[in-house]
Amino acid sequence: MSTPTTTTRVSRVGKRPVTIPAGVTVTLTADKIEAKGPKGTFAKSLPPNVELSKQGNDVVVKPKAGLGVTGAQYQGLARALVRNVIEGVSKGYDVALDLIGTGYRAELKGQDLTLALGLSHQVSFPLPDSVKGRVEIIDVGGTKKPRLHLSSFDKEMLSQTASHIRSFRPPEPYKGKGVRFVDEKVREKAGKAGKGAGKK
Repeated sequence: MSTPTTTTRVSRVGKRPVTIPAGVTVTLTADKIEAKGPKGTFAKSLPPNVELSKQGNDVVVKPKAGLGVTGAQYQGLARALVRNVIEGVSKGYDVALDLIGTGYRAELKGQDLTLALGLSHQVSFPLPDSVKGRVEIIDVGGTKKPRLHLSSFDKEMLSQTASHIRSFRPPEPYKGKGVRFVDEKVREKAGKAGKGAGKK
């Protein structure tokens, strides 16, 4: 009686090789990728269910044998992580936040960010070492407001940092005051009608 075999499925996206751009060096180990490029050096642990190899100027991700559907899922995740690492050290990632409100300010000294957001106290927040920031004052229709620019080679850390800063004063739905991502659409509600409004 023959022993049934388990088919190893391959992710349609995960099987695509990730090209290493010029100026970037990549080192692979059993469970980690390390890349060095113009934006810095970044190492990332990968799921244990995949195998990585360099083929010419590409990094190829394959699921380990016998994992079936699970292998394909991890392959897609691992490829996304590999792509983020390589793109992060070669191009980097950027995000910007607008501070909308009277008297709202942002000040950056080194990695120490201080925010005035209309609260009873100033907010102090140390940026992670892998995240760099700068403050710009922009003019929108004659109204000046601070814009906080954040950049990093670590996409995940950058997203977490930006979301954390936004959480200090999320945009409120009546006047739109607060911290919001640039180009973020905030659905503004109509203010409550005053007492007796609408009566004749």
